[in-house]
Amino acid sequence: MNSGLSIASETLSQLESARALALSDAAYYNQIVPGVLPIIGAGSNAIIELRRWGADFLAETFASPTLGLEDKQKLSLLVLETLRENLETVNDLGVVKSVVQAAASIYPLVFRHTILNPNDAQNWQIMAAIKSNILRRMDSAPPGVRICCIKFVQRVIQVETPGLIADPRRPEQNEISLALVPRDHPLIPPPNLEAEASGLLDRLLSILHEDTSDALLITATLNSLGTLIRARPAIANKILSAIFNFNPLKLANSPMTSRSKVMMKSIERTTRALLMNILKRNPESPATPRIQQYLERIHRMRLDVFDESNRKRSAPVEPTDGLDQSKRQRLGANVPADAISGPQVPSGPVSVAQLFTLTEEEGAKNFDVQAIPVEIVVKIIVPLLMTVDKTKMDSAINIIRSRYLALSKAQPPTTLDAAVAATRQQAIDEDEEYEPDFEPTEDAEQIVNKLDNAPPEGLLPERVPDAPLAPFKLPQAPPLSEQEIEDYGGGTVRRVFGVMSALDDPTSRAKAPKPGFNRLAASNYDRDAWVILISRLATRAATGLGDPMEKVDSEYKTLGRRGTFSVGNTIRDALYMYIMQDWRKRIDVATSWLSEEWYNDRIQLEAARAEAEDTNSDSNDLPTPTLHYHKWVLKLLDAILPYLESNDKIMIRFLSEIPDVDGDILQRVKRIAEDPERVGLTVNILHYLILFRPPVRDLCIDALEDLWRNYDGTKTATSKLLKKWRPEVLEQHQETPNGSFEEVKVQ
Repeated sequence: MNSGLSIASETLSQLESARALALSDAAYYNQIVPGVLPIIGAGSNAIIELRRWGADFLAETFASPTLGLEDKQKLSLLVLETLRENLETVNDLGVVKSVVQAAASIYPLVFRHTILNPNDAQNWQIMAAIKSNILRRMDSAPPGVRICCIKFVQRVIQVETPGLIADPRRPEQNEISLALVPRDHPLIPPPNLEAEASGLLDRLLSILHEDTSDALLITATLNSLGTLIRARPAIANKILSAIFNFNPLKLANSPMTSRSKVMMKSIERTTRALLMNILKRNPESPATPRIQQYLERIHRMRLDVFDESNRKRSAPVEPTDGLDQSKRQRLGANVPADAISGPQVPSGPVSVAQLFTLTEEEGAKNFDVQAIPVEIVVKIIVPLLMTVDKTKMDSAINIIRSRYLALSKAQPPTTLDAAVAATRQQAIDEDEEYEPDFEPTEDAEQIVNKLDNAPPEGLLPERVPDAPLAPFKLPQAPPLSEQEIEDYGGGTVRRVFGVMSALDDPTSRAKAPKPGFNRLAASNYDRDAWVILISRLATRAATGLGDPMEKVDSEYKTLGRRGTFSVGNTIRDALYMYIMQDWRKRIDVATSWLSEEWYNDRIQLEAARAEAEDTNSDSNDLPTPTLHYHKWVLKLLDAILPYLESNDKIMIRFLSEIPDVDGDILQRVKRIAEDPERVGLTVNILHYLILFRPPVRDLCIDALEDLWRNYDGTKTATSKLLKKWRPEVLEQHQETPNGSFEEVKVQ
């Protein structure tokens, strides 16, 4: 045993000398790495110290900035088997951590080698085995290994998502990403890698929302997300949304300890540093307002959580009423309930102001309340009344009541009236510009003339006794003309859509979870609530859903007979124009609206069918309800399809979320293939519908076959799908060397 340890120490000293030589000159890595692999490999029965040194050396080698990219790529193929064996056979934490770090460094290199060499399946299979082993360790390994796994997952996501191509003519100088992979690559098909990257990103972001108390994992995740936000703008919004929903101070809900405080401070500082770096790199980003709002929110939360112990001791709650203001307040003083007192009411006439005065401060007595605007008084009067102590208010009311009763007993009732009149006269005397109104006195000649012109005493009209007044009713408004109805209704609809346009700002949208289909239309004052409300006004306002068709409100029947104006059609036209103004950002509005239209059509058809069954009549004899879903979905498609781009996925989302897809819709989709640059988009739409909408699978396969037979330039793209879903079409034709198909002639 001692001889084995001495041999190991000698070997380690030699290896350290080789390492120092490589650090001094990176050119020696090409000679040292192949030489040390037999010594540090798992298959060489090396002792654990040698394996630890080897794993650390490999991680250091591929992280070295002095070693060239081409040299790293050649060496990465040599160490793949060694890394896999160490992961599968060695359980030492130090070895596993270094191997995972080395794998994170060589994954882009092996990925690039596989792109350039599509026939080299062996090396990619080894890399895939290493990746699977690391991903299995991500949830169950110790924290140190999990942190290294997070770094590996971040590197995989960065490689398997499309990046920017700086120069298409020099692919060797572009960043290694999914954008460099051909679509027909046999080993790494882009759709599979893109789906894997999306799943790994969700798995990485879930660490922020799990109930974990390990600050190391959370800070490691946040540090890895910064690179993805900077290098991959396509997924930056998804990552930022997850960060905005993350509460770095969620441990404050549990019992506070010194350990939890240190953890929360670390997580909060890491989150703040991440977002501040994003603002510094791109201060004009659309996400800047949301980032600033989030930073302000966590700043306030941090003050509430951490600054509580740093604040000075709050002033004691001392009773102040009834104590001498010129002396120091004494704690625990018993203040009587009727401590409020005012100046004594003087003897003699008393004004209203003297009756209600409860303070002896001259400033408060002489303050003119009329100087305060009425709007401000209305705003402050309710909060002031809410803060008044009930005991003090009752005491003040009792004092005023006792004064009034005392004055009533001491003086006759007229005295109070005289006091009020005296107060008014005093105010009049103080006003210098006051001029009383008076009528001039009539002279004797005017009185005689008035008596001469009076009628005889017998001809005076008899006094009619007072009769009860009849109830007063406003006259009925004249009926509106058809043009007025259309103008007023259109103006109302435009005002509603003005509110929706104001709520289009992303910062004004609430982050509450969305309820289901049976949600209330106006549960929240946000954009989604207005979309639901307007959609249901368009579809359900004049249909009487839930009632038989003959119970429709008579007001709408009268309106229908009066003219051609329709509330529902007016709202539908406005919805269509609103969506088309910015259809990429408002495609969710179109989906919600069309879902309501489809639901309304189904309810009307069921109501017509139920009426036919109740009356035992043929359904053809009853009036057919007007259906709107099919009309408006085709109108939207006709307006959107000309503006679609070849890599646009918005139509896949739209067709996957609308409630019904039929042959007319697929006919519009096939028209996209008339543009050779958008053939791939058409095939992707049909492929998605085949996989995820089984009710229309046959229609989509028929559309694929129609594209293959009748549209030029679509055979190559559609043949792969037809080979799986309808191979009998291709059996009648054979592929030529130039990629075209010729019909097979049967002898």
